[in-house]
Amino acid sequence: MSEQRKGLRSAARAGDGSASLPLEFGVVWLLFFATAVEMFVTYSRLPERQLYHVSGSGLAGGASRVLVFSNFSTALVAIAMLAVLADRMPDRLSAAAAVVGIVLCAAVFWPGVVDEANLDAKPVNAVAAVGVLVAAALSVFALRMLGRPVWSGRQPGDRVRVLVAAAALFVGLPWLAAELGFFLNGVPLLGWLYQTGTYLPTVPRLPPFPPAVHHGHHHGMDGVLLLLTTLLVSRVVASVRRRWLRVGVGAYLALMACYAVGNIANDFWLEQVWKRHWTHWQIPDLLRPKLTVAWGLIVLGSVAIYAASVWWTGRQSRAQLTTR
Repeated sequence: MSEQRKGLRSAARAGDGSASLPLEFGVVWLLFFATAVEMFVTYSRLPERQLYHVSGSGLAGGASRVLVFSNFSTALVAIAMLAVLADRMPDRLSAAAAVVGIVLCAAVFWPGVVDEANLDAKPVNAVAAVGVLVAAALSVFALRMLGRPVWSGRQPGDRVRVLVAAAALFVGLPWLAAELGFFLNGVPLLGWLYQTGTYLPTVPRLPPFPPAVHHGHHHGMDGVLLLLTTLLVSRVVASVRRRWLRVGVGAYLALMACYAVGNIANDFWLEQVWKRHWTHWQIPDLLRPKLTVAWGLIVLGSVAIYAASVWWTGRQSRAQLTTR
């Protein structure tokens, strides 16, 4: 083992959070891997007419949908993790690989790379998918170089993180069932609380209405995954050594959190409120950035979240210094 590797591992064992692979990253990878497996199975076994904007099924259909998922929403998450990994890489070559991975993942922002109206895989989807593979490979490399991954320990705002995560998972239960290809009809309490099967009775001489929550993946579930990722990776931001990178990662996560909440609200409102005819108003579509009031609120919310997190972290640090 090289002296450099020994030094890195010694720093990790000594509790230097900036010299170890965050265990939070392992949890994030597990979340997205489990989702990809669920999607592959569901899109392989169900006919496309029961799914959303795909034209194939079987193994090819499952693989196609997973490839699109590697772009949206996995590539958005990989960008944040690659930025942190670039800060922790032991040499310039691996740090440069992280930068290349970020550039590849950023292809997801290009218009038309992921189109909600056509979720079949396209050749261009391979670009961001390669970026995600770079993020996964560098995570494994960091694990080998730095040794055992380390949980970041207690961080300011952890109680809020737990409450927000629990709320997001509860709201996302219909999408989790849809991911597995099931409705919640008949499930005690949940079947009454959420509508997931056909939301209106069949009307004579009219075709059957679609289910309130179609089988397969939902952008609301993307929102849940993005929000959970933000809650996990935000625990690592304070250990980023370069200030400009720490600020950039923190701002990116704040924007991703607001974007996630917006998509959760949009999908949930559509399926659980609007489709019950409780109102004719819908929360605007927020998947793509636009010059709209809704997107203005997302930007303002992200600024507020970032400012609040900086203030709270500084306050906690000053309190700790005072008690010493």
